[in-house]
Amino acid sequence: MESEKKFGFTDFAENWNGRLAMLGFVIGLATEVITGQGILSQIGLL
Repeated sequence: MESEKKFGFTDFAENWNGRLAMLGFVIGLATEVITGQGILSQIGLL
C-alpha cells in the first residue's frame, strides 16, 4: 500500500478543491443577482 501523501494532487485535495470552487462560483453568482452589479464593479475595478 502506498504511503499517504499530505501535499500535492491527492483525491481528497482535488475533491475539496472542486467543492470549494463550485461554492465560490454559486456565491459569486448569487451576489451578482442580489446586488445587480458584476463582481468587478463590486470590488471597484469597473
